[in-house]
Amino acid sequence: MRLREPLLLLVLASGCASTVTGRIQPVHFQFTTIVSHSGAGSGGWRVACVHARINNGGTHESYTCPIGVEMPVANTELGLMSTAVAQRIAADCANEAAYAVLSSMTRVIPPPLYTLCTSVRTAYDTRLSAAVIGSRVMRTCDPRAKPVVFGIPAPGA
Repeated sequence: MRLREPLLLLVLASGCASTVTGRIQPVHFQFTTIVSHSGAGSGGWRVACVHARINNGGTHESYTCPIGVEMPVANTELGLMSTAVAQRIAADCANEAAYAVLSSMTRVIPPPLYTLCTSVRTAYDTRLSAAVIGSRVMRTCDPRAKPVVFGIPAPGA
């Protein structure tokens, strides 16, 4: 049995600059450049931090899922990436990862929120590192990144 549709909007779903609740937007990824790009080839480094707040409407349980995003400013495959492009890629990959995790859930009772967080973060890392070689998703945020809180609707609500 599949979970009810509101759970599919629980976190991030595929990303076309929509304002639908539950989808993370590019603006949630406030990148800070911590290593400047030299202007030639691959290089530079930027970080962002999203604190995805997951709330279970049935139990009123709440969990904050920190998601650290680290991405090169330029790489061989994509060249120099503007902040806007980095934000769009980060949001699209996050939305795809969350949708993949949530749509594969078959239990009526959702897993513990921290487990859901870990599963989404792992799926996100796989997608982001494939989209931008050298990128990674971390369990913690770089202290130089400005945390942005993203509220997530309740599972099973």
